[in-house]
Amino acid sequence: MSLSASEIVRALSDMAGPEVVVSDPSKMAAWLNEPRKRFHTPATAVVTPPDIAAVQAILRWANQNHVGVIPQGGNTGLVGAQVPLSGQEIILSLARLDRIRSVDAAAGVMTAEAGVILENAHKAAEEAGAMFPLWLASQGSARIGGVLSSNAGGVNVLAYGNARELTMGVEAVLADGRLYRGLNALKKDNTGYDLKDLLVGAEGTLGIITAATLKIFPLPEDHETALVNVASPEAALELFQLLRARAGSRLNAFELIPHIGLDIQLRHGMLDADPTASASPWYALIELIRLAGTAPGSLQSILETAFEQSLIADATIAESLAERTRMWTFREQMSECQSREGASIKHDVSVPIAAIPRLIAEGSAAVERRVPGIRPVPFGHMGDGNIHFNFSMPAGADPKAFMAEFDEAVHEVIYEVVLKLGGSVSAEHGIGQLKVDLLRQVKDPVALDMMRAIKTALDPNGILNPGKMLR
Repeated sequence: MSLSASEIVRALSDMAGPEVVVSDPSKMAAWLNEPRKRFHTPATAVVTPPDIAAVQAILRWANQNHVGVIPQGGNTGLVGAQVPLSGQEIILSLARLDRIRSVDAAAGVMTAEAGVILENAHKAAEEAGAMFPLWLASQGSARIGGVLSSNAGGVNVLAYGNARELTMGVEAVLADGRLYRGLNALKKDNTGYDLKDLLVGAEGTLGIITAATLKIFPLPEDHETALVNVASPEAALELFQLLRARAGSRLNAFELIPHIGLDIQLRHGMLDADPTASASPWYALIELIRLAGTAPGSLQSILETAFEQSLIADATIAESLAERTRMWTFREQMSECQSREGASIKHDVSVPIAAIPRLIAEGSAAVERRVPGIRPVPFGHMGDGNIHFNFSMPAGADPKAFMAEFDEAVHEVIYEVVLKLGGSVSAEHGIGQLKVDLLRQVKDPVALDMMRAIKTALDPNGILNPGKMLR
């Protein structure tokens, strides 16, 4: 027999204390208002447990009473995994589990709880003379638990990998309240299934991550950063191949940005100065790490070669921290700036790196045929194949009418091109509730059966983030 909302609130208050339970809808905005404002379903309650024992007690009770639980970190997710779907769930915020348990720079390991803000993890590593290299635009509010549950990527995947590759072990509470103690720091542990890799990227559907052992790295001596003019994505691809051959593992980032992104940011006063050397159809933001004991100037030498080979037309190399910051601000504002132009249709996709020029050319042409006047804004992590293939509405269009008429059609066009090129319809943002039906359409049926079997084994009552990823 299902519990009423008042019964759920009373039980949570008895278990965790009334001070950590929010049941007044007018006070839930911080947990319900997700970044893209696509999902507007209320929650029965929000609970912010103070420790892992409380998390265990809440899940044990929820499992016994068939109450859905949505784990939430910093509420920065872009596919709705962290907010309600039916309105009958409770949100379990990990924000109060925010301790850095240990940092061992010599061993290259840091243990952080799920509620640690990503930026604070950066600071903790830096205070120990090390670096945690997962960098996101939302790092001031994103929390470790959410970052791992979504297997976040960011701008340093090229050199260091995504969240899963940066995770050595996890601690997690299972649906029945048991605690999985998987916080090891071993580079080699060949003792069965890699349960950590199941939990990272599962969006809270298999267990709630409460802490993780993370890889940290020596701090670079410096960064060599440049914003380079390229004529086309094809030229950018050739430049990337040159850099990878000459710089190897020192190549930290290679981001592709179209001129329209610069135009929007300058028109709306989002940049204090133009960070580019001159006007160009496309820009590549490149960064090399300079390790201790190595000489500066490698990037300039490579760019000189690229200029001689007609791969680039112009470039500016950051000569100060302020210039480097301005270049990265230009890149990091690419998502935000599109909102200044009205409605936009967004895609987080990946293809083999060599197919990126085809993706952009074929996808843009197909969508422009379908929606005359639409403005393609493809940008992102060219170095790892992940492009945020976005489209701003035609100038002067009505935002609501544009989205109502073209949102679904544009998705269909882009996903058809992506799949034809052997790509993925979700590169780093996850599935959440936004792409559940899409996943069912494109995923191998055997893979879906395996995923459902794992879900059933670990969460037989379906209380963990119900309706997300699998439905």
